[in-house]
Amino acid sequence: METSGGSMSSAIECNLYRSIQAILRELDAPCQGASACNRGMLRWTLHKRIENNPSHCVSLLKVLIKELEKSVHIPEDLFERMYVSIKKLITLPEPYCTVSLAYARIMKMEMGTPGLLYQRRLIAEQSLKNDSFTLQEKVFVFADPAVFPESLVSAVRADVEFTAPNCGMESHMQRVVLHSLQATLGRHCNGPRLSQALEDCGTRVRRHFQEVVSAVEESMEAATSDPGHHRTQLQHIYTDIMAAAKQDPSASGEVCGVPLPCPEITFNIWKQEEQIWNELVNFALMISPSERSFDEDDLEERRGSIMSNDSGIEGDLPVAELSALSLEPGPGPPETQNEQRRKSPQFIRWNCVRKMKVADRMALVRESVRVGSRSDPFPREERNLVGRVLVMGDDRALGRLAKAYLSIRKRESKHLLLTKRLNLEMYYIPVSNEPTVALSGEEMTTAQESKLTLARFLGSVDPWYDCNINSLGAMMLKLANMQSRSSKGPSEPSPFLADIISYYIRTAFQPVHLPIYSIKITFSKLSTSPVEDVFVSHVQMDFPEFKSLRASVKGSLRHKRATQLFSGAAVAVNYTKASLSKREVDTGITLRTCGVGISVAHPGGSKDLNSLSVTFNDLIPRPCNASAIRANNLKIQVLEKRPLILCLDKDSRRVFSDIQSVEITPCLDPGYCLQSARSKHTLEEEKESALSKYMSRTLTLPINTFSGVVH
Repeated sequence: METSGGSMSSAIECNLYRSIQAILRELDAPCQGASACNRGMLRWTLHKRIENNPSHCVSLLKVLIKELEKSVHIPEDLFERMYVSIKKLITLPEPYCTVSLAYARIMKMEMGTPGLLYQRRLIAEQSLKNDSFTLQEKVFVFADPAVFPESLVSAVRADVEFTAPNCGMESHMQRVVLHSLQATLGRHCNGPRLSQALEDCGTRVRRHFQEVVSAVEESMEAATSDPGHHRTQLQHIYTDIMAAAKQDPSASGEVCGVPLPCPEITFNIWKQEEQIWNELVNFALMISPSERSFDEDDLEERRGSIMSNDSGIEGDLPVAELSALSLEPGPGPPETQNEQRRKSPQFIRWNCVRKMKVADRMALVRESVRVGSRSDPFPREERNLVGRVLVMGDDRALGRLAKAYLSIRKRESKHLLLTKRLNLEMYYIPVSNEPTVALSGEEMTTAQESKLTLARFLGSVDPWYDCNINSLGAMMLKLANMQSRSSKGPSEPSPFLADIISYYIRTAFQPVHLPIYSIKITFSKLSTSPVEDVFVSHVQMDFPEFKSLRASVKGSLRHKRATQLFSGAAVAVNYTKASLSKREVDTGITLRTCGVGISVAHPGGSKDLNSLSVTFNDLIPRPCNASAIRANNLKIQVLEKRPLILCLDKDSRRVFSDIQSVEITPCLDPGYCLQSARSKHTLEEEKESALSKYMSRTLTLPINTFSGVVH
């Protein structure tokens, strides 16, 4: 029997070894055509196999350790060998040392208190109420309607919000108790019998859940205490459960698997700009969906809560009034609201006369430092809420996300609401309804016109993101289309999308900071006020008369007169030249062009996004050094009376016409502006001025990936 068991284990390890080698080969191979989807499927298939056969985990760890041992000499014990191996990777440069350090800390926590990570993850994701660990998380998925057709929304929603059977509150508590007791007691715990006993407990499982959570958290906080005390506590709980079920607590048995269910996910079609803000505020203030539905009278009454005689400090507001600030505006016309405000005898609290408290400003400054730097000089504040915003779409969706993020930061600089209550994490799954674009050198021009330039950049700096997220994102619309066209009617939701989202948000916690650029648009009509907006990937400016004639004129420029006629419109370009030395050199040129393309990502695929690549589109090709420039900031002014059209982030919903000039600069962080503007006047705020060295003046969009990149 021993030989048979050993040969079976060897067969399993050989099979796992082949699967891992296939994943590694696909990871190193260039991404071409349909093979891109297979790369992520290999990882997902291995993941589901281990989830369905938890007994194979040890064999998988042995295989992975053997791969690590090829480059690092480490001790013998399996768990200790993993920990020591990962610690040795801390000596590598960024971002590998950061990822290694994070996982080394996680492993140390799990080694000190077995079952802690599973327990905390399940409690936070499912909002299980207890007195010892109060963290709650929620995942908000926002899909761009420009990519997701209305006919596929229902199928995608069902897949994203997939919920496995037996996922009630008491079922989750049973999982916590079962996993924690098995992780600590090991073979001294009869897994199948304990699982059955917990199912027979009924509502008594809530008491056992509170006892287990309290014991595990107490052991975590008292890290220097005797580990035997923690084991004894859980042994008593296990004995009580088994005795109540009339089972022998001394009977040993095998350990049964306890899969981690998918988190609670809310799927939204991102039609309105304020949706992200509304969802986050409702989550921060714990407003349930049923409380968001009011008739018009209730809405008007709650809108009146912003008009009061109080001091204007958030702490003076009753909870009911504070909650009302998050409600979405009603459908009534603004004229009606203004008339009601004029009739109201109450005092209106204007934002311009309110001054943010020092503690609130410090909280906003800390958040700017935390988001913009890996080395946070402050102790991490424990907030009870984590809002995970995941956007699905192409470059247009990231442009809208940048605009929403800037809006949130501006609101927080005036009235601190979200920063003190929740940590905001942002994720991105590239999805496009266009055919896959090849990246060969001959087709680079076509690739530049694609709407997934930022997705390719994220994949270039993080190969694991490219393998698991970039490749699988292309399958979302295909799966939804297959389900919607099924001849057997609506099919059962697939766990594929929910599994991918769960894996992504649970393991990707290293951000890649995408620069956000601010653009000020001035129009030809003096009566039209200038508009300020932001972008993260691309700006395209075209003169319509030349764009429409480009195709017909391209092959007929034989005469000098025609050449002068169609050479383009005269524009003045003033910019600060980008250089490796970071020295600012202001340059100005005047030229004729048919259009201007401004891209944040370097056309050659460079990983440096901290500058702009400006390309002038002409009917007559220019020399290479005259057709493109690299700039840190830029101003373009039209010198002739010709209509100019501008499009941000390749989004037809963000098009401006009749433009006279544009001015582009890196977007300033409202938190930095608040600190620099107010830290010069009072002695109590002198400490804030010293924080400038840790802060970034510019605002970036932090997208979580698996490895991140040096910022």
